[in-house]
Amino acid sequence: MTKQIIATVGSKEITKDDLNIALQHAPKNQAMQFNTPEGRKYLLSEMITQEMLYLDAKDKGLDRNEDFLKEVETMKENLLKQYAINYLLKDVTVSEVEVKAYYDQHPEQFVAEESMRARHILANDEATAKMILDEIHGGKSFEDAATQYSECPSRAQGGDLGHFERGKMVPEFEEAAFALEVGAISDLVKTQFGYHIIKVEERKGPQTIAFDEVKGQIQDYLLRNKQNQLYREYTNQLKNQYEIVINEELLK
Repeated sequence: MTKQIIATVGSKEITKDDLNIALQHAPKNQAMQFNTPEGRKYLLSEMITQEMLYLDAKDKGLDRNEDFLKEVETMKENLLKQYAINYLLKDVTVSEVEVKAYYDQHPEQFVAEESMRARHILANDEATAKMILDEIHGGKSFEDAATQYSECPSRAQGGDLGHFERGKMVPEFEEAAFALEVGAISDLVKTQFGYHIIKVEERKGPQTIAFDEVKGQIQDYLLRNKQNQLYREYTNQLKNQYEIVINEELLK
């Protein structure tokens, strides 16, 4: 296939494929703006600038500079170390059987905590909160009262806070809410935010999380453990292969 050359800088050719690769490696927040005719022109201009800087550095002999060569050697060493680790771990896998076995053997790790769905009404002062509670006891629906009076943004949903577990709300609110039965309405509950009236819509006890919901997390966990174990075992073997001398005095 013939190369589609879109620019040359000296003897260096920049092809359409080069530009597309640069687009693929662009930061996500810039990729969209580059993927337009004007954006591609700008990106090409930057690529040309980089090539000019490269050629200029070569012309000045900077590629033979001692400091540069030391830095290149350090980068090569670091890349080779990382490549060696990747090469060591590349064949480590975790089977579906292993994942399921871990799930079955550790049921206590896969339990969703007790949760509830509740509505609330927030008032700034006790007198207003009492007035609202009296209206609810007099027959006004909780949702209507929340929409009309609540100081919380949840008033737009009739005071609905959605589902939450223990530890997600301030202690005073949590204690009062989890003490209620479904359908029950609390007395006034004072917190740092003001005075709350709470209604419980739904409660869920602790529940086992389905295998399909957590198998990806388990697989990642087991894979990391296997990789870490192999890494430790292999590096311990290397300690017997190479002489290691440590100057303890310089560590003090």
